[in-house]
Amino acid sequence: MQQKKIVFFFPAFSSQEATAPLGILAVSTPLLRAGYQVKIVDSTITPNFQQRVLEELEDALCLAVSLVTGPMIRETVQIARAAKRLYPRLPVVLGGWHPSLLPDQTLAAEYVDVVVVGQGEDALLDVVRHIEDGSSLRGIPGVGFKEEGSLVFNPSRPLRPLCEMPPKAYHLADFDAYERVCGRRWAMYTSSLACPYNCGYCTNDGVYGRKWNALEPGQVVEETTELVTRNRLELLWIVDDNFLIDRERALGIAEGLVRRGVRFDWSIQASTNLVNRLSVEEWKLLRRSGLSQVSQGADTGSPKMMHLMNKDFQDLDTIYGAAEKLSAAGVRPSFNLIFGYPGETEKERHESVALMMDICRRYPGAEFWTNIFTPYPGSPIMKRAFELGIETPKTMEGWADFFPRYTVLPWLKGREHQRVQNMREYMRVAFHRVPIGKYRVPAMNRALFDLIGRPARWRLDHHVYAFPVELWLRKAAQRVLTPPKPKVDAHQLSAEPVTC
Repeated sequence: MQQKKIVFFFPAFSSQEATAPLGILAVSTPLLRAGYQVKIVDSTITPNFQQRVLEELEDALCLAVSLVTGPMIRETVQIARAAKRLYPRLPVVLGGWHPSLLPDQTLAAEYVDVVVVGQGEDALLDVVRHIEDGSSLRGIPGVGFKEEGSLVFNPSRPLRPLCEMPPKAYHLADFDAYERVCGRRWAMYTSSLACPYNCGYCTNDGVYGRKWNALEPGQVVEETTELVTRNRLELLWIVDDNFLIDRERALGIAEGLVRRGVRFDWSIQASTNLVNRLSVEEWKLLRRSGLSQVSQGADTGSPKMMHLMNKDFQDLDTIYGAAEKLSAAGVRPSFNLIFGYPGETEKERHESVALMMDICRRYPGAEFWTNIFTPYPGSPIMKRAFELGIETPKTMEGWADFFPRYTVLPWLKGREHQRVQNMREYMRVAFHRVPIGKYRVPAMNRALFDLIGRPARWRLDHHVYAFPVELWLRKAAQRVLTPPKPKVDAHQLSAEPVTC
């Protein structure tokens, strides 16, 4: 007799900075409340994960996978194909960012039976109930499915305010296992959704629109302190698209955390213009509450490129102002830079490098992350990228390699592409950065970084990237000094689209 069991598979997103999959924990709560059993297999922490998934599916109602565009697709395809070979009649349900942005192409894959588009808490529960009683999925908002060989898409499901959504099922997470991988007990938490800005590269509008909604400060304080205390967490990464939309709300959360006295580090994403709205004294309050880092989409050091990226709400003064205020308050300013955005020339790249070099020298605690522009589906720039010669994958599998680190653009390829990659590698070693995971590189490796840091800074100052002997030396040393890398590099994944 078939059990009321749902098996979730979470493909490896990062083996260095791993933690529980927030999307799966979100959709699990309604299932648990309805009496279903939930099993989560995360390939990051599960040896022989394919065998484990197949064993769990023996008495399950369906297999569900949550994923974003990129390398996660590779293991998704592997598991879905294996499940279909062994259990051909068992439904495979895909949800998350990628199926929400490309539902037609995702559902067209032979190993996919159902896609959930947008918020999945209510939709997945409806799907599971219909699977259990053998009824058609027609009429379930936000769901696409196959019927007699045809793809059928029901009307979209309106977004529910975050305050109406059930709490995440964090109790399902094996934080001990994630700590063994990462070296730190940490989790992701969502206190608000969406962002009012429409940056050219951002996919947020394709899923959430521009309707920002948020939890009240009291609920955030209650949930985060309980989550940290119950699971002995050291860090919460609050993954809101733009945490500082409501200034008074942010300060209210900080005041509540200070009153509670539960000590833990937390970090946020915010746009530089909103960071500047707060005074240094207000940032010191946030620091006392445990805030340790603010990630911001600087994206470029060029006023021209800011305009092309539809970031007229930001200018260089707000980037410098953010670094100044955060540093004065003891909060680490972290910035992202994008290279290869349509319209960029060597001049604009020099301006971005100069911005990074100047800020890191003025504010030693600041850090920068870089990526080469990737035109993701659902972003405003996508149409222009097509006009410039971007060819997107024709099948779901093809998106596994559609990834910032490896994408060669029609307007950035050959020697110029290699020059930019060398430049980014020198930026990586010119100044130290702080990872989430506590496991650090070996002492000899750190010494090597220090040794090549000075010539790296000279090269960046003078834009000299040919004959990169320091990078060759580093690569050779890493083969000897560094343990094998995980199947997905967290530092590469950090350059996913920044929604701020």
